[in-house]
Amino acid sequence: MKLPIITPLSVGQMAANCYIVSDPDTREGIIIDPGDDPEYISDIVLKLKITPTRIVATHGHFDHIMGAFALSLGFGIPFYIHGLDAFLVSRMAETAGHFLELSSIDPAPTISGNLKEGDTVSVGAYGLAVYHLPGHTPGSIGLYEKSGGSLFCGDTLFAGGGVGRTDHGYSSRESLKKSINRILRLPSETVLFCGHGEPSTVGRESSFHVQ
Repeated sequence: MKLPIITPLSVGQMAANCYIVSDPDTREGIIIDPGDDPEYISDIVLKLKITPTRIVATHGHFDHIMGAFALSLGFGIPFYIHGLDAFLVSRMAETAGHFLELSSIDPAPTISGNLKEGDTVSVGAYGLAVYHLPGHTPGSIGLYEKSGGSLFCGDTLFAGGGVGRTDHGYSSRESLKKSINRILRLPSETVLFCGHGEPSTVGRESSFHVQ
């Protein structure tokens, strides 16, 4: 059985991981977490000869969505995120300007629809199940592709035992622990595609976290 093609890209000053996930037969694809460098992401999409159908953000922090406006406009595709992170999208330009000291920032993307637990994001013949994984942000999600055993987990969990920050006023350490434990209940061979850094597996991360 063919598996979806996953193309990882490191983008922006904060080296966020953007993922292009595509169906090898239909050549349809989605763009996950376009943190910046929309021209670069667009060039890769075109070189891969993929037709993108939507943009999905694992959460609303600026370093994961700064390229979404230009890509949404350029490809004419919608942008989706969990509704509980809509407030972060609206503050994107302000927070990016503060942390990155940029003088010119694209507008925040328009939210076309809100994702929630139990939804499925289609990529050609494949489906990515939406897991609500609050903690780092209230609307953090994971996207689980069962056939290939892959989870796009955003900043909830990082390779080597790292976890998302919970020192924001809207974050929750207890919720993050529950979300991590949920991830670690997936099959041990499940590949974790994280928001920053290298990928890992559930089995590898289980050694760092007591469930």
